[in-house]
Amino acid sequence: MRGRSNPAPRFFPSRRPAVRRRRIEGRSPEIYLTYAPIDVSQFARAAKPLTSYRKYWAHRFGPAPFLPMSRKEMDQLGWDSCDIVLVTGDAYVDHPSFGMAVIGRVLEAQGFRVGIIAQPDWQSAEPFKALGKPNLFWGVTAGNMDSMINRYTADRKTRSDDAYTPGDVAGKRPDRAAIVYSQRCREAFKDVPVILGGIEGSLRRIAHYDYWSDKVRHSIALDAKCDLLLYGNAERAIVEIAHRLAAKEPVHQITDVRGTVFMRRETPEGWIEVDSTEVDQPGRVEEHVSPYAMISEKTCDDGTADAPKTVQFAPNPRIKLKRDTTVIRLPSYEQVKSDPVLYAHANRVLHLETNPGNARALVQAHGERDVWLNPPPIPLTTAEMDHVFDLPYARAPHPSYGNAKIPAWEMIRFSVNIMRGCFGGCTFCSITEHEGRIIQSRSEDSVIREIEEIRDKVEGFTGVISDLGGPTANMYRIGCKSPEIEAACRKPSCVYPGICSNLNTDHSALVHMYRRARALKGVKKILIGSGLRYDLAVQSPEYVKELVQHHVGGYLKIAPEHTENGPLSKMMKPGIGSYDKFKAMFEKYSKEAGKEQYLIPYFIAAHPGTSDEDMMNLAVWLKKNGFRADQVQTFYPSPMATATAMYHTTKNPLRKVGRASETVDIVKGERRRRLHKAFLRYHDPNNWPLLRDALKSMGRADLIGNGKHHLIPTFQPLTDGGYASPRRKNSTPRKGTVLTQHTGLPPRAKR
Repeated sequence: MRGRSNPAPRFFPSRRPAVRRRRIEGRSPEIYLTYAPIDVSQFARAAKPLTSYRKYWAHRFGPAPFLPMSRKEMDQLGWDSCDIVLVTGDAYVDHPSFGMAVIGRVLEAQGFRVGIIAQPDWQSAEPFKALGKPNLFWGVTAGNMDSMINRYTADRKTRSDDAYTPGDVAGKRPDRAAIVYSQRCREAFKDVPVILGGIEGSLRRIAHYDYWSDKVRHSIALDAKCDLLLYGNAERAIVEIAHRLAAKEPVHQITDVRGTVFMRRETPEGWIEVDSTEVDQPGRVEEHVSPYAMISEKTCDDGTADAPKTVQFAPNPRIKLKRDTTVIRLPSYEQVKSDPVLYAHANRVLHLETNPGNARALVQAHGERDVWLNPPPIPLTTAEMDHVFDLPYARAPHPSYGNAKIPAWEMIRFSVNIMRGCFGGCTFCSITEHEGRIIQSRSEDSVIREIEEIRDKVEGFTGVISDLGGPTANMYRIGCKSPEIEAACRKPSCVYPGICSNLNTDHSALVHMYRRARALKGVKKILIGSGLRYDLAVQSPEYVKELVQHHVGGYLKIAPEHTENGPLSKMMKPGIGSYDKFKAMFEKYSKEAGKEQYLIPYFIAAHPGTSDEDMMNLAVWLKKNGFRADQVQTFYPSPMATATAMYHTTKNPLRKVGRASETVDIVKGERRRRLHKAFLRYHDPNNWPLLRDALKSMGRADLIGNGKHHLIPTFQPLTDGGYASPRRKNSTPRKGTVLTQHTGLPPRAKR
């Protein structure tokens, strides 16, 4: 414990008596898991609470109105230096929806002096010296989005805007910003530890397929040359690390914090390795002794005669390995780079080791060094969530931006985040990889306090809360009925292929919060803007009625994503029947309330597992139901997502991966991706020539004609051949109307 301000929860055996180290060769983690004992104590045991640390001496300065971005602000606060300097690719908005603001305020609450360098010029190290040398460490993030997704479209075209930048200006952050910022921090003050975090770090923590370069890249921990990488929601880890660094513990000795990644040369003494570097390998084959062998036919190793022995057959004893001293060796970077099957296998193993209750450490060789991944962080309790969200945020952009508009801030300024995490497990989504699948909910009182603060302090509030939600609108306080089962479960989704019988689907806490929130004085309307998990909502008719009759502003967004079972099975999304059931309830309760309201369904084109026929059937469904999609969402292979592994490897990591395992239909090539997008926008005349050719080659020329039941007409109007979004084309709405996502829907009357 010497040199540390506090003991860490002992989930790792660094201070326990050493056990004999073993390496289990050729054993797949999936095979191993069939008999591994479940140790739920890790998840059941309470982690050290965020508020239990002794505050650092600088807490006497008190909280800052805004975390300083200049020396002048530091002087006004009476600081001679910063203990921690945070570097981010986003504009600094002091609001709990912006990750770096949360980390900054959490560290400030621990007594540290925290400064922020937002969107620095990365061409040299000079802008990184603006606040002086950090006393403890640099904290680096690319921002609320992966920098490559932020800068490029699904067609790899450069975006012309950036919602996280003042004035919506593009180009204020570099490609692979986390790597560039980390290197510049090292150049500025080379002896200061660099702690990397954010979603870009989470999604790139092991060797990963990079869509933009179309190759497998190293773990970002190696490329960024950071001392520690924090993945997931990092409050618990960053607080412990800050206090340990403040107590003069060398950063290279901090290897036992959950949710961290770092480089090391070899597996330490006392750890047992499970070798999972290959697939389709048989176990060790022992030579069988023939019971009929003669003495002369069997000799010992030393050449002496050996008498025949009776062969005894007995079941192999179960090897009991402790999870907190076991590490799984993934295929190396060199292996996954050259072998797509091993890449898919590594992706599957990683996703099996994401439950904080039973996850084991992972290790992946990169040349002569290993990337070591400690198990995921322990989720925050409700009290800790309240602490994080109740910190003294200014709830506004930093004053240095003046009147410049920051679109991401404008979108969430009147919204409230009520929970974290998602147990949906959609394969194309990155929420689970970052926030985990254990739902972390705030208390109702904390949410109500934030609404009142918005009402009383946020400029421009008109009485409408734009959202009470999070990653999903209706997972608040929903989870497994049994803590023991939750800690032992390895399923990637609690709602696919159907809702788990162990899942509590009670929405009553959310209904009560809605009612209390809209009863507040000065609050006219509470809208729900987050995506709704409708297959979960239909389990609670009371919730659907409450939502539809009081919290829908004319339109409600939901995401069935597709109508066909092929792509839906690769997305881990429910069948279209769940959508139909929810739609019936939506229309029933809207009619009872005397309101004309509409569902806005979203769909994905070109997702792995989608055939041309699947897209054709979706287009027929869209026309039959009167939908004309305005904005088309094409599958975007984000790093480390399961669907991205499908895209890169043509294998399905949702099942055990082998050389002969299922092959997934992948939509690659400009023409085929364009065709799938064209089916979603079947009503655009620019797409009709492409669709006619495709329908004829598919043997479905019967869908070409001028009747109501045909998909596209035989005639071709004069077009420019380009794409013109109705949203941009009709960017000035008529008085009393608003634009919709689908041109087939009538405008909503102004109320």
